[in-house]
Amino acid sequence: MSGIRGKVVAITGASSGIGEATATHLAERGARLVLGARREDRLNAVVDRITAAGGTATGLVVDVTRREDLRRLTDTAVDRFGRLDVLVSNAGTMAVSPLDDLRQDDWDAMVATHVTGLLNGIGAALPVFRRQRSGQFVNVGSTAAHVVKPPQTVYAATKTAVKVLTEGLRQEAGPDLRVTLVSPGFTHTEGIGKGAGPEAAAAMVRRRDEIAMPPAAVASAIAYAIEQPDGVDVGEIVVRPTAQD
Repeated sequence: MSGIRGKVVAITGASSGIGEATATHLAERGARLVLGARREDRLNAVVDRITAAGGTATGLVVDVTRREDLRRLTDTAVDRFGRLDVLVSNAGTMAVSPLDDLRQDDWDAMVATHVTGLLNGIGAALPVFRRQRSGQFVNVGSTAAHVVKPPQTVYAATKTAVKVLTEGLRQEAGPDLRVTLVSPGFTHTEGIGKGAGPEAAAAMVRRRDEIAMPPAAVASAIAYAIEQPDGVDVGEIVVRPTAQD
């Protein structure tokens, strides 16, 4: 199945930012959506907007660090729509700080979300895709995996892990599955600076307001990968503001 219309797409981190923009964009193109996020009120608002506009979406409270939550997300897609065509692993946290700050809880959160969370999504969706003999993983990485800049060291390390896991998954996927890495640069989302140290947060917010691109730009890149004909696998898309180094 090529194109987007009619495809069943599950998205994590769907209550704001890139996840919300992707859900809205794919719904407009006729996808049937199963949306997961931790913030139920924000998630419900996204679902309500999509359905009010004539789209198809359902929402589930999902914490990607919990295996059972990802299984519930993929099971809901299969139970409601009979299949799952795409899993967009987008949930993320950017609690950056200098290593000397020793904010180890933040380090753990980034590892749990970006690495364990991605693996939990693979663990939930891969058996479904194997049974169907079709399916696509779209993993949201970062340009931080290409250029490491302090104080983003731990964040960059986890996004590098996303890049490596995605490439390994692509090589193991075989001819029936597709695996795509979408690596955004600076994107204007509410998560920028959240959880970061005060100095890092202030600097990131200033830079965001100066150069960041809209989440819709990343959503368009994700849609491009999904809409390709069967047998065409877009390996990686890097999308960044022109002003970004």
